[in-house]
Amino acid sequence: MKKAALHNLGCKVNAYETEAMQEMLEQAGYEIVPFKEGADVYVINTCTVTNIADRKSRQMLHRARKLNPEAVVVAAGCYVQAQDGKEHDPCIDIVIGNNHKKDLVRILGEYEAGRVKRREDQRGKAQEEGHAASGDRYTAWEIEDINRTKEYEALRLTRTGEHTRAYIKVQDGCNQFCTYCIIPYARGRVRSRDMQDVAEEVRRLAEKGYREVVLTGIHLSSYGIDFDGQRHLLDLIRVVHETEGIMRIRLGSLEPGIVTDEFAKALASMPKLCPHFHLSLQSGCDATLKRMNRRYTSSEYYEKCRILRKYFDAPALTTDVIVGFPGETEEEFRESFDFVDKLDFYETHIFKYSRREGTKAAAMEDQVDEQTKAERSALMIILGERKREAYERSFIGKEVEVLVEEEALVGGKSVQTGHTKEYIKIALDTEENLRNCIVNVQIDNDSQIIH
Repeated sequence: MKKAALHNLGCKVNAYETEAMQEMLEQAGYEIVPFKEGADVYVINTCTVTNIADRKSRQMLHRARKLNPEAVVVAAGCYVQAQDGKEHDPCIDIVIGNNHKKDLVRILGEYEAGRVKRREDQRGKAQEEGHAASGDRYTAWEIEDINRTKEYEALRLTRTGEHTRAYIKVQDGCNQFCTYCIIPYARGRVRSRDMQDVAEEVRRLAEKGYREVVLTGIHLSSYGIDFDGQRHLLDLIRVVHETEGIMRIRLGSLEPGIVTDEFAKALASMPKLCPHFHLSLQSGCDATLKRMNRRYTSSEYYEKCRILRKYFDAPALTTDVIVGFPGETEEEFRESFDFVDKLDFYETHIFKYSRREGTKAAAMEDQVDEQTKAERSALMIILGERKREAYERSFIGKEVEVLVEEEALVGGKSVQTGHTKEYIKIALDTEENLRNCIVNVQIDNDSQIIH
């Protein structure tokens, strides 16, 4: 039995695809082993969101080659898709672009058959010429122009790495073209998964005992626009909500534009929907948002948060913020800082702008120096921590619903841990095995909240 090791880089969509490739290999008879020495095949699902992600992808590919020089090294996903064959790395045996991960087993079989034949041919030639065979490694390519495809790649899961919560990919691609982002070039245009196909996967996972599903995609808010020009995310959520056995539905990152009174009111009417919304911001300064091509103003964004808080009681609002975007002055940073301060997010994920070759922002003038970016990032992080603590403290004295997930050591003591619907992590001091159960818990003090 051949052994395969997989490693994932990047987002939750990548993680879903990596787990789907692992299942395909298992079904084809491969033994899945840790990413260490001894595997016959190494599959790295790469990321290209930043230059650092590119470097990490290359490092993992070279690590795989060192772990077993005779193994087949497969580079899949966004990094190689963005390269589009422009750069050849001799440590890679197989290149699989986005929309061809479903073909992994077939490609491996064809590659192995071709490589054996090539080795035999070269061995015969070497014997004739009286020297050792060499150069028997070659690279196979399975990559297409991702910007032209309209096909949604059919990948499916029957289980996930987590035992209580399942991430489900429902959408791929992005049509937004933010000036700092390479993803539309690596993932292509919006392509949505068939609604009934999603429903069937959710049903199978529910039968396996999963209690919570997280709907995720590259640009989740655009789900369904490739069907008929209309967004259908709300329709999809309604279908998933009807699945017996699923007790919670959580949403991946949303764009502000999808939030309307109608949308929020409909979500609030579904008891399984978790009041946890990641609403991507990137900057609280209108001038910066315009340079980013974010297609909304800070006041419009503020209104979306107000709508969510109108229909949900203390929802967990989380966001992303980029500091040091090209042209960001001290005044613009302060405007963004004050806006984030005003909105009282539960969690704020701070990113120092990373110059990404191939994007419009990389060629912009007035690039911000690294020291200034670091200083601004530090200020935003402190603000974010303060807001997170305040939000979590607001739940002391309240009864919350917790999905218990695992045992853990907290303060040297073994406890069971889980998350509220708002995604606050809670410790339960109990002897009873509550894993995969939903229980009501009174938060008496902040020691029950795990950071």
